[in-house]
Order: sequence, then structure tokens, then C-alpha cells
Amino acid sequence: MDLLGFAKDIGRRIFNKDEEAAEKIKELILQNNPGVRNLEVEFDQGVVGLSGECESGAAMQKCVLLAGNVEGVIDVYANKMTIRAQAGGDAGEDDDRAEAEPDEEPVEFYTIRSGDTLSKIAKQYYGDAMKYPRIFEANREVIEDPDKIYPGQRIRIPLG
Repeated sequence: MDLLGFAKDIGRRIFNKDEEAAEKIKELILQNNPGVRNLEVEFDQGVVGLSGECESGAAMQKCVLLAGNVEGVIDVYANKMTIRAQAGGDAGEDDDRAEAEPDEEPVEFYTIRSGDTLSKIAKQYYGDAMKYPRIFEANREVIEDPDKIYPGQRIRIPLG
């Protein structure tokens, strides 16, 4: 996963000055513990660079989404992150469909639009609005309450 773009003025406000952004983003990711070790975060003019060792592709995706769904972030690069099973290998692609590890289900990244609900998104992807908990569970680190999503927020949609 090389790059995922985000809306700069949308998201959780966790820092006031660019000088504190990297540390605050790192704290946010580690606080939500998506399965990363040796995490390092760089921040430069709205662009976040992540490095570290993830336990899975899903863990890496969650790190990217946690960093990107922060106000003031426009892009997140994770090309310096590795997945333990493939240390040193390429960890994904730069489009909106993420390649999964063999034991992981594929996901698609989705940007919340005005009027969206998790039920509406579940209906769109699964044909059943009542399957919204699947989307919520896949995004617990990013979505604290299934009734509180906001336009511009990026989430993972499990496809398998």
C-alpha cells in the first residue's frame, strides 16, 4: 500500500501545530493497537509517512486509515511498512482495492458521502442493510460509534 489520499479538512482533530502532528498520530495509532510494532511516523505539510512492522495486511490498512482520518492529513504513504510474513516485500497497491494476504479477505476502501449510513453502505455492497456490523467490526479503530460517521471519512469494506 503505497499511497491513500484523504480530505485535509475532515477528520479527528488531534494536533494544533504541524510540529506535534507526527507524535500525536503515532499515539493515536498505538492507542488503538491495530497490530503494528516499531512504528515510526513522519509528517510534512499534510503528508504522513508510516514505517513499522505489521502483523497483517489488515493491520497495515488500519494504520493508514487511522492516520488519514485525522484533520490536516491529505496523503498517507505506507511503503516503508512491512507485513511480518512478507518482510521486505511490497505490501500492496496504490488503488482503492487492497490486495489481501492469502489468509485475509479482500477489502475495498470507501469514502463516506453525505447521507451515508453503515446500513446504506452494507445494502450497497452486500445487498442487506442488516450486515452493517460487518463493516463496523472491520473499522472499529476508525469508527467509534456506528451511528457517527462523517463525509470524507475513509473506511474498509470487507469483500469476501
